[in-house]
Amino acid sequence: MIEPHPHSHFLLLLLPFFFIALPAASNDSTYPNCPSYKCGDVPISYPFWINDSESTTQFCGYQGFGINCSPILNEIVPEIRLGGDSYHVQWIFPESRKISLVDEDVLTVRPGPDRCPRVRHRINLQTLPLNYTSHNVNITFHFGCIECPDFATEIQCFERKSCLQIMNNGTDESDWDEFSCTGDVVTTVIRDNINRILPNLSTTFGDALRLGFELEWWRMDDCDKCEESGGRCGHHNIAGFICFCSDGTTNKDYCKGTRQNLRMKLVIGVGSALLAVVVIFIIYCIFKSPSSNWVASLKHKTEDDRNVEAFIMKYGALSTKRYKYCDIKEMTNSFQIKLGYGGFGTVFKGKLSDGRLVAVKVLNSSKANGQEFINEVASIGRTAHVNIVTLLGFCFENKKRALVYEYMPNGSLEKFIHSHERMETSEHIGVKRLYEIALGIANGLDYMYRGCNTRILHLDIKPHNILLDEDFCPKIADFGLAKLYSRKESIVSMLEARGTIGYIAPEIYNKNFGGVSHKSDVYSYGMLILEMVGGRKNIDAGVGSGRTSEIYFPDWIYSRLNKDEFLLDSLKTPEENDYARKMTIVGLWCIQPAPNQRPSIDKVIEMLEGSMEALEVPPKPIFSSPPRSPATIYSRTSESITEIT
Repeated sequence: MIEPHPHSHFLLLLLPFFFIALPAASNDSTYPNCPSYKCGDVPISYPFWINDSESTTQFCGYQGFGINCSPILNEIVPEIRLGGDSYHVQWIFPESRKISLVDEDVLTVRPGPDRCPRVRHRINLQTLPLNYTSHNVNITFHFGCIECPDFATEIQCFERKSCLQIMNNGTDESDWDEFSCTGDVVTTVIRDNINRILPNLSTTFGDALRLGFELEWWRMDDCDKCEESGGRCGHHNIAGFICFCSDGTTNKDYCKGTRQNLRMKLVIGVGSALLAVVVIFIIYCIFKSPSSNWVASLKHKTEDDRNVEAFIMKYGALSTKRYKYCDIKEMTNSFQIKLGYGGFGTVFKGKLSDGRLVAVKVLNSSKANGQEFINEVASIGRTAHVNIVTLLGFCFENKKRALVYEYMPNGSLEKFIHSHERMETSEHIGVKRLYEIALGIANGLDYMYRGCNTRILHLDIKPHNILLDEDFCPKIADFGLAKLYSRKESIVSMLEARGTIGYIAPEIYNKNFGGVSHKSDVYSYGMLILEMVGGRKNIDAGVGSGRTSEIYFPDWIYSRLNKDEFLLDSLKTPEENDYARKMTIVGLWCIQPAPNQRPSIDKVIEMLEGSMEALEVPPKPIFSSPPRSPATIYSRTSESITEIT
């Protein structure tokens, strides 16, 4: 007779909890009114929906995001209408909120040496919540021209002479007047696809058109309450906007009465799922080692907590003070004055017992995976430099984590460099002070790279993350994305892209440009000081309206520089103009596409401090298309402190 295992009776008692846990964890995500579909080989899911798939009177998804399943040549092809034109849906990526499209017009012409896929219209996104992604580049077609200029490529397969130009190349529309073209169209393609065919662009440009372009979507404003309550946004022809709830009901604005229920269901579901995992772990421990030691294994803290605690013990000698959470509440007066916010935390104004003002960043418990906490303490805790913000202390009590910084009364640099915000500030920053701020930031970066025993790569240099003290001395802040590496290393290993679009170096998201190094921060610094000189955001560099708004920020900078125009309206003297031109030329060197073409940060300082006559204007590369929306964060969403005032 086989003897039962010593813990088999206990195991039998736990098994019912395991089977109860499974349905509790799996029934929470059902949306009867928002099913997923498949159109051809492409899965269609929220916020997209199939036209006529549910009802002719209502749908679950965003307005304008309806997909038509059209039979073409014995195939079912998903199509979406944008501005009255049809685009084939190649794929939808819900995780990254991206959709890949190709213009139907360019697919109707079969490939061949004498058949040109003619682009007949611009892409019109209307008011839909869609942007172009950073992977795109604009190309302009000029049709029926007398000749093609040397900055454009002649298309050889059209009957009348036509030209193709990538990203305007810093030219103005007036530069085309003498060529008497009869029409022009701007469209968008994937940058990597156009780069692959550059040597034969005149004959193979159609390949890039047929591979399409990328868009990304964001949450619509009137959807906030609905989606925050766990619902899905939709529309009814008579009632207008409606919110579909997970229990099958609908409401006019959000899932009323279900917010707490949803949270409770989530807690129960997650708790039940965790219970199931614990039961499986217990079963494993019982059969693996039937001793009393298996009970002790259940008391272990999470890996995240262990990592943070191990870090604190290892770097306990750092000159940062550890506070209790009750101390954090006291110094912020129970979090009364909010200074800014981000994806990983909110910043509050506080006061220490000795009267010093501080900025306290409280990390969100829902996103506090410990890595940003470690990044901030490990990087800033190692530094002591006038141009790097000082970390005065931290708090770590389970999931309650906070960082205490010195207070910066003048807030972030952003509000002082953008023209529409400059007018609202009480004190005007002249170009000489901007130059001094730029030099201070460069000195801070130089210290991070050469002055520390362990090098620090910031990876998120931008105006938001440059704080100004009472004397307008700049201090680099927000090291949540920072990477530490030894002085023996020159290239940093990264598993995923991180940084802010508009400032992120090309090599971070495309390894073909080179390895990630301190030159990546040099690129971001270059974009930053060009913004300081240009007086406007590089991600919103349009001037005027129409096609002019397509001009990429560095293209605009090159154009003004070559015309010897003042880049700031407030410049009045040759000395001020010299400061502006020096910052401009240095910035353009810093944003060269390949890392080996950019100067090191110590060379940047040398160029800024040197004479204007010694500076040469760098060669003008083909720039990438900027995103069409406010800055988006790679690897985290709007984590940086938006403003500290």
